[in-house]
Amino acid sequence: MLKIADMLNNDTIRLNKFISESGLCSRREADTFIEQGMVLINGRKASVGTKVYPGDKVSVNGKKIEAKKEEEAVYLAFNKPPGITSTSESSVKDNIVDYIKYHIRIFPIGRLDKDSQGLIFLTSNGDIVNKILRAGNNHEKEYLVTVNKPITDAFIEAMANGVPILGTTTKKCFVQKESAIVFKIILVQGLNRQIRRMCEYLGYEVTRLERTRIMNVGLKGLPLGEWRELTSKELEGINRMVKNSVATEEASQSKNTKQNPPKKVAKKIVAKNNSNPDNRNRSSKSGVKKSASKNTNPGFKKSATGSASRGNSGRKSEGRNNRKSSSGRSGRGGKR
Repeated sequence: MLKIADMLNNDTIRLNKFISESGLCSRREADTFIEQGMVLINGRKASVGTKVYPGDKVSVNGKKIEAKKEEEAVYLAFNKPPGITSTSESSVKDNIVDYIKYHIRIFPIGRLDKDSQGLIFLTSNGDIVNKILRAGNNHEKEYLVTVNKPITDAFIEAMANGVPILGTTTKKCFVQKESAIVFKIILVQGLNRQIRRMCEYLGYEVTRLERTRIMNVGLKGLPLGEWRELTSKELEGINRMVKNSVATEEASQSKNTKQNPPKKVAKKIVAKNNSNPDNRNRSSKSGVKKSASKNTNPGFKKSATGSASRGNSGRKSEGRNNRKSSSGRSGRGGKR
């Protein structure tokens, strides 16, 4: 994060970043304020993309804004319960910021579906948000997922190799079966409802989804609905990981000049008789097959390989009582 001292040494900073680092709001919300004409620099209305120079006076809706120093930034780990929305928008009912009621302005790093639970970061440091969220930076997030029917080897293999959703194919990732209906998955992507959509495409429904790790920070020891500050050791680890990460603006500029190679598309598997467990679990030497019937629900035939291979990358991708967890340390995160 850019320190005030750095700005005074010739550096400029984008206006939305300056406002975000003050702790007032996120960069996206800052851009909205700018577009609405609520932001002034030295008494003059600013525009999106404007740079702030050393000595400039910035105000939002008449309130003077000053960027925070790095040491003042806040970093929280929160075990979000289901039903809490991962947004700082005060107009949204049961939003994460109102739930936590922290004494200064903070906002979530990324999202966790309203009906999902588990680990999510909140901070006042707008710069680190973009670096953590960029899928291209390969920062891992680990999930424990429960589905509505027995997991097959074919399902694990298909999830690991990539599934076509939202007009793209998900990156290869680590997937491991934990029990008959529970699996672990590690992603670096953050597509909208990615895991749920992947499972749905393969004929499964997610009944419970918990994020258990983000990068080097695990959920262990943090009760549901409670938060704690990240330890200095955890912050050092995060800073090392994002040191060479590109922020949103930099990555966007290179996006148009770099094309990803074609990805292998997972095949949809349709069982001939989905109501018969024996048919779903019967071994097939020919691998994944698509049924000629269009009316049957997707299912899987057990494949000859039972282990999921790890790809070159993983996946992208809220306490009302304001109680601080008695545990100040994060547990170990599993392999993500």
